[in-house]
Amino acid sequence: MMKHLGKGLLAGASCVALTVAMGSASSTFANDKLVELSKSNEAWIMPGRNYSSQNYSENKQINTENVKDLRAAWSFSTGLLHGHEGTPLVVDNVIYVHTSFPNNTFALDLDDPGRIIWQHKPKQDPAARSVACCDLVNRGLAYWPGDGDAPPLIVKTQLDGHLVTLNAKTGEEYWKVENGDISVGQTLTQAPYVIKDLAIVGSSGAELGVRGHVTAYNIKTGEQVWRIYATGPDSDVGLMDNFNDANPHFGQKNLGTETWEGDAWKIGGGTNWGWYAYDPETNLFHYGSGNPAPWNETMRPGDNKWTMTIWGRDADTGLARFGYQKTPHDEWDYAGVNVMILSEQTDREGKKRKLLTHPDRNGIVYTLDRENGDLISADKLDDTVNWVKQVDLKTGLPVRDPEFGTRMDHRGKEICPSAMGYHNQGHDSYDPTKELFFMGINHICMDWEPFMLPYRAGQFFVGATLWMYPGPKGDRQNYLGLGQIKAYNSISGEYKWEKMERFSVWGGTMATAGNLVFYGTLDGFIKARNSDTGDLLWKYKLPSGVIGHPMTYEHKGTQYVAIMYGVGGWPGVGLVFDLQDPTAGLGAVGAFKNLQNYTQMGGGLQVFSLDGKNPYSEDVNVGEYEG
Repeated sequence: MMKHLGKGLLAGASCVALTVAMGSASSTFANDKLVELSKSNEAWIMPGRNYSSQNYSENKQINTENVKDLRAAWSFSTGLLHGHEGTPLVVDNVIYVHTSFPNNTFALDLDDPGRIIWQHKPKQDPAARSVACCDLVNRGLAYWPGDGDAPPLIVKTQLDGHLVTLNAKTGEEYWKVENGDISVGQTLTQAPYVIKDLAIVGSSGAELGVRGHVTAYNIKTGEQVWRIYATGPDSDVGLMDNFNDANPHFGQKNLGTETWEGDAWKIGGGTNWGWYAYDPETNLFHYGSGNPAPWNETMRPGDNKWTMTIWGRDADTGLARFGYQKTPHDEWDYAGVNVMILSEQTDREGKKRKLLTHPDRNGIVYTLDRENGDLISADKLDDTVNWVKQVDLKTGLPVRDPEFGTRMDHRGKEICPSAMGYHNQGHDSYDPTKELFFMGINHICMDWEPFMLPYRAGQFFVGATLWMYPGPKGDRQNYLGLGQIKAYNSISGEYKWEKMERFSVWGGTMATAGNLVFYGTLDGFIKARNSDTGDLLWKYKLPSGVIGHPMTYEHKGTQYVAIMYGVGGWPGVGLVFDLQDPTAGLGAVGAFKNLQNYTQMGGGLQVFSLDGKNPYSEDVNVGEYEG
């Protein structure tokens, strides 16, 4: 077994040149194989199913006519209680299930899902628990198909900052590197991402004043190929010579330092722990950098670039073709790491364009030209968004409403959305046949009062007290009506339909060619709605609340729908850690104080099929002991 146990600090021009030179038949093979697998109804090989992150399945065996006949097929308990985000992977008749800390991984045989093929249970530094921001979650796994030099690999992150690869057939560790230092608050909760022969991963910890970065590792060796930061000198931020040349008003050179006071950029946040998307034709991958640190805006004058930015970066080098900062000088923790979904649509002028759509935490859903960063549209996720009046499409700047700003010695009230955003970590979906995005929404507003505090490495560096409550369309007296689900057209800017939910739709959605959109709820249901009308067609009560997103796969001619359950994450911190102060959990405890009346902890995977068909119902002797 090959192991690489160093800190992975081999970045530099020589390493980049080596990888680009290797650019290699195996790299092309890996991409082609993953693209091919992502088209198969029998596989689900990355969190968004394909590189476009559309979370859409062409399978229509389950449809609006028969979805009422979905029944539980089989289930699997992970044995852990904390929040379970993300979704499992399926490839080669195996389903790979991840967990919250301590980040166990299980491989199950789809022919006999009661049998665990292998399990990987890492030993981690327990100190990671104390520097995790918002529960001990993990957002999933990545898969690399292997070549003649290395076997197929499962790539995983650990809360203690390590990136690990496992032999997909045996579960044996292949290599392991330290991607971040938990002593200063750098943790890992993200699903890693595979492009060619690179394993790409971000970082967590902005609430502890870390400096965010995204890093690429050689998938075969664990050696670091490049590392790019969100803040600092251009050489660290990684900008192409023609960076933002199509939109120079978005900003170009030297802004990673000049938009900060002094050396504040060194502890300035900008982590990325959300989702990636990739276009093999442009070789650009896309993601969002998160909030600046600390939350108290008084302590960091300036636009604080390049936090809160949508990036288009070259996968081979990490260098940025464009960057668009959505919330300059963020005052509300509107961390912009949310899902990026790629599509090809005709714009209002009749031009076919390669687009990127991003529902942001700040309550705006953005659509950009993903080749050059042109801002196409910026629509409110809900008409109750009030911190911003509109986004000026010519300048790209938000037109703020000063009534809902934050400042020292002032308690801002009725700010919508809250720091949780009207959208957070949920992985949403896009139906290319309908040209509709299906988005799970938070409907939460807040009061915000900042305070001063010193930076201490490895300790929380926030500087604000928050009170959260349902938005104007919710039931504030009973703290219900905290969520919505919506169908959105990014070209017209119109919402085809929207429905309220008792709690936030935290995990996201999946759309299918069966005219269905599936999603889970914090109070413990998986639901299916008609994607044309929003009508509720089916639901099932799960053992615990859902903060992950559904997926689907076909096995031996049967379509299955699967979802991970296990309440937790930021909305569940009060329940998970038994907190009572409404301002605890960065304000989440108050907003979700009634969640405990609807669900309790417990993680696992639940799988459904029509009439509950499964390997055991087809042959009762499958998996039996023959003594």
